[in-house]
Amino acid sequence: MGFRDHFSRQAVAYARYRPRYPPALFTYLASVSPAGERAWDCATGAGQAALGLPPHFDTVIATDASEAQLAQATHHAKIAYCAASAEHPPLRTGSVDLLTIAQALHWLDLGGFYREAIRVVRPGGVLAAWCYGLLRVSPPVDTVLAELYANTLAPYWPTQRRLVDEAYQTLAFPFSRLRAPAFRMEANWRLEHLLGYLGTWSAVQRYRDERGADPVQAVAADLSRYWGCTGQTRQVVWPIHLLVGHPDRPLTKHLV
Repeated sequence: MGFRDHFSRQAVAYARYRPRYPPALFTYLASVSPAGERAWDCATGAGQAALGLPPHFDTVIATDASEAQLAQATHHAKIAYCAASAEHPPLRTGSVDLLTIAQALHWLDLGGFYREAIRVVRPGGVLAAWCYGLLRVSPPVDTVLAELYANTLAPYWPTQRRLVDEAYQTLAFPFSRLRAPAFRMEANWRLEHLLGYLGTWSAVQRYRDERGADPVQAVAADLSRYWGCTGQTRQVVWPIHLLVGHPDRPLTKHLV
């Protein structure tokens, strides 16, 4: 499977509107890693996950196949950003304590990526992959968002998106698993931030291209009606679906 770029065109909006992962997630991942020397954040995008790693690791290597995404990443003294595919990272064998991949495992050639995970993660090291589902705000807002997501945009989602809808429970992860605690993302947003976030969805971009109309603007009035007064902030919540395991302990000889 070659690299299919669903996000470079909206790289600026992606960096601005995508939510941040909770610090507790990275504290947990560091606690199950064998050391705090080096972490690799694969398919980093604009670095949303990479930025959570420096408090726990001496060095963070953050790679992505999209140079447009990397151009929007926030610089940090401990993070080295690099344009590279998930299947061909510029990393030495056995050089990584923790490998993270956030909201991206479903896009990859799993066989090629898993072989690299086994190669670069040191004995006892950890691979953590996660995705997050549809956000929740309030029952009326959630109803509008569910209609947009599951009905209006249904023909425009890439087929891999179903793995996120299934909370990664049907995605091949053939490694000795760790039982991880539950995590979720939270943010306090105004309506305009929510609309900006919806515009980063790959299905929204395809809908705009193919139909010449904006599905986000089509639901903006309904969202505004249920959101509240102008300028009001609301709590937005995303459940995180987390897979954690040891790549040096594969469960099968033929991974995928």
